Amino acid sequence: MEDKTLDLTLLFDFYGELLTARQKNCFSLYYGEDLSLGEIAELIDISRQGVRDLIVRAEATLREAEE
Repeated sequence: MEDKTLDLTLLFDFYGELLTARQKNCFSLYYGEDLSLGEIAELIDISRQGVRDLIVRAEATLREAEE
């Protein structure tokens, strides 16, 4: 898990501007602030599944940009 987190945060540093504002916010809260999906959902007033979807899409966008 640690390697995945490190890889994704490095990709975020390089390609973060390709993400939407909501994706950036969720990604930063999840990986940077170490908040749970439920905590983020409460903060931004969307469902836990919505937060997960935003993070998964952000991860995919960052990986695609690296390729």
